[in-house]
Amino acid sequence: MTEFHVKTKNILRAFNILILAFSVLSCATSSKNYKEIDHSVDQANYTAAVDTIVKRQDSRKVIYSQKNAIMLFLDKGLLEHYAGNYSASSADLQNAERLIEEAYTKSISEGFFSYILNDNVKEYPGEDFENIYLNVFNALNYYNRNDIEGALVEIRKLSNSSGKLEMLARRYEYKDPKTGASINDTVTKETGVSSLPDVKSVNFSNSALARYLGALFYQADGNEDSSRIEFDQVYRAYSTNRNIYSGAVPNAVEAARNVPAGTARLNIISFTGLSPVKEEKIILQYLPFQHPILQIAMFKLPVMTRRPSVINRIEVEVDGSKTFELELLEDMGSVIEETFNAHYSNILLKTYIRTIIKYVVADVAAMTAENNDNSLAGLAIALGARAAMDASEKADIRMSRYLPDKAYIGGINLDPGTYSVIIKYCNWNKVIYSDKFSNVTVKSGGLNLIQSVKLK
Repeated sequence: MTEFHVKTKNILRAFNILILAFSVLSCATSSKNYKEIDHSVDQANYTAAVDTIVKRQDSRKVIYSQKNAIMLFLDKGLLEHYAGNYSASSADLQNAERLIEEAYTKSISEGFFSYILNDNVKEYPGEDFENIYLNVFNALNYYNRNDIEGALVEIRKLSNSSGKLEMLARRYEYKDPKTGASINDTVTKETGVSSLPDVKSVNFSNSALARYLGALFYQADGNEDSSRIEFDQVYRAYSTNRNIYSGAVPNAVEAARNVPAGTARLNIISFTGLSPVKEEKIILQYLPFQHPILQIAMFKLPVMTRRPSVINRIEVEVDGSKTFELELLEDMGSVIEETFNAHYSNILLKTYIRTIIKYVVADVAAMTAENNDNSLAGLAIALGARAAMDASEKADIRMSRYLPDKAYIGGINLDPGTYSVIIKYCNWNKVIYSDKFSNVTVKSGGLNLIQSVKLK
């Protein structure tokens, strides 16, 4: 066997091993069957949705594998909350929060090479928007169990100095744990490639929803100074995050802040629609390799896709006569898209690095054959490598499926007493759904808060 053939054979063997390794590492989880759960959610039968999860997780064909435990706890915890099982919801959301923190700590300690692994092979680490909103819903869990202090603990995790909201912008500032080098410097050192995508920063650092709930909970706890600060922070959220909060601060915020003496405030919060979900998108990009077959690379990336809601107006009727409309406080879908932006930049960067590593090996093998007057072998190597590499990549589209899309608020000042309340969900002037609450006790000097959910 000639030296050329031996050399080519060795290169191909190394290439095949590398592609096999990447194919194994890039293998995504099998598609999950959410149909039964989604049907129950569509019918607002959240108890049935939870029962489906429990039943399937006890079967051979589980919906959530072990490496997707965070998704399991998030989805189940949210659905438990909507079903009114507040203690069970708290337990699930706390488990999700613990696992998210463990996953983040682990990713920091593993350094650069874990950074370039295909995300599908790793345990799902959770998204920042999930880590934020799980505290919001857990705060409501505690409120619904008459535990205001517990609710405030959850809000403080977000709003305190060095809390989750303040830390958000620094989450993706990668530094090598050993050298302190940035991701771009590390990539340049490891691959010799300096032209890399820019990593976007997060332009979201304050949640009007979390601040508003915090203000109400502090108000109920008798802490007027902290309540005032949180109400002020609602306005600050709107002024500093205009890409999220494009409208005016809802009038209900100021009305809840200044309740006339001798009256009682009935507050309403409503969650509608389903949040965006990730879907796979294919992007083609030129790369400066020698073999022409390898110069157009295929990137498979997750992108956020909105799930439209038929609800665009919410009307509240009290005792059949007093009516008012709820106002949009937080477009949660926009928050989810914004906080995902920075993660998307890093996913693009990691995919770019993996592609370079795979294509470099393929290019060397193909051009070795070309340079030894075997263009057909070079072409075969390039085509086979291209097909193998395209097959080995799959976008990681894992995330919680059952976060709401929007949060609305409103309220009315009443004399203390007992009332009937109907929340009407409308598509313009047509009422589509109604939530009825009978014998609602409205007291002065405390928090009177009704929560309603319509995810369809």
